[in-house]
Amino acid sequence: MSRKQIPVVVLAGFLGSGKTTLLNHLLRRRAGNRIAVVVNDFGAIEIDAMTVAGQVGSTVSLGNGCLCCAVDASELDGYLERLTRPSARIDLIVVEASGLAEPQELVRMILAGDNPHTVYGGLVEVVDAAEFDATRRRHPEIDRHLAIADLVVLNKTDRVAEADHARILDVLGTLGPGTPVVSASYGRIDPQLLFDPAVRPPEEDKARQLSFEDLRFEDPHGDEGHTGEGVADDAVHGAGDGAGDDAVHGVGHEGHLHTEYESVSFTATAPMRPRRLMAFLDSRPPGLYRIKGYVDFGAGDPDHRYGVHAVGRFLRFHPEPWARGTERVTQLVLIGSGIDGDALLKELAACQETAAEASGAPVEQRDMWGVLRYVPDPSEAESPSGAGSADPAPESGR
Repeated sequence: MSRKQIPVVVLAGFLGSGKTTLLNHLLRRRAGNRIAVVVNDFGAIEIDAMTVAGQVGSTVSLGNGCLCCAVDASELDGYLERLTRPSARIDLIVVEASGLAEPQELVRMILAGDNPHTVYGGLVEVVDAAEFDATRRRHPEIDRHLAIADLVVLNKTDRVAEADHARILDVLGTLGPGTPVVSASYGRIDPQLLFDPAVRPPEEDKARQLSFEDLRFEDPHGDEGHTGEGVADDAVHGAGDGAGDDAVHGVGHEGHLHTEYESVSFTATAPMRPRRLMAFLDSRPPGLYRIKGYVDFGAGDPDHRYGVHAVGRFLRFHPEPWARGTERVTQLVLIGSGIDGDALLKELAACQETAAEASGAPVEQRDMWGVLRYVPDPSEAESPSGAGSADPAPESGR
């Protein structure tokens, strides 16, 4: 009996659209299906991989870059081969793309692969409803991504008015006529959407729905660039002589979103001081588009670490219990355009608890959101720089 072919779904979407949230929702509600995940994170610390850790049968994490910039299609084949072993009993593979990846390049890699045990399962594009207009203005190439999607998830609809919701649906219908659009909040969609053959392009029809001609690279200024037509045969048969690689991945990647962005990774073993970190987040530069990771507030809340997610103007903290044996560190990835990485790292380092504070010397203590809890006698110790004055009036929290 021949082994079954496992669908490989590409989960894409711009920075902060909610891909990882959606993926975690699928993993928690998979109804007995075993889902393998290839996490393609952008940044040296693989925050997205940490987020899905422990919730999935098999995880392959490709950190510090864009999966569409892998050496050649055979590299992805290697990972897929590991995930399609019969012993893994996997029913679906999801490639969670970096928020800066080019989804058509990921699709090409899967279509070009020579793994007989996988079949391309479609492109799911996640859209942030609250940031939709701003994202299109800043990156009009997003329209091209939506045009080739097999399923669009309009996420965060709880953050927009009904009129805006309806308007965005109309725009999406224009960009991808006939493409199913599912509205969602917090990435909550029916997991069966990814297993439903009506959504996934069937094997005999996938070339028509997403052919190399459909996925050709177009110059953002309107001129056609390399179309991929001259390398389709070589790519499908896994040729990797170097000449074909640039063609498959887009010559020089000049048009890729990640060429305009850079990431900064921050790790701290000392706890962060809540008020200093909030001051940093409130004053973040306009080019700092995305912040994600986990924060250790030490004695401020010894039982929890705090997930932080910032997208544009949106900022959210979410507490979760420390797992037993987990190293208590702060790990953040900051993604932006035109940012001063050294300056950001210096500012974050200044948010850490100082040695004097760690020693237990009496200093002003406030809760997580700045509400005053304790003010020492000024004769005992001075409030450290940046910790705030001894004025008992609490500051506004969040």
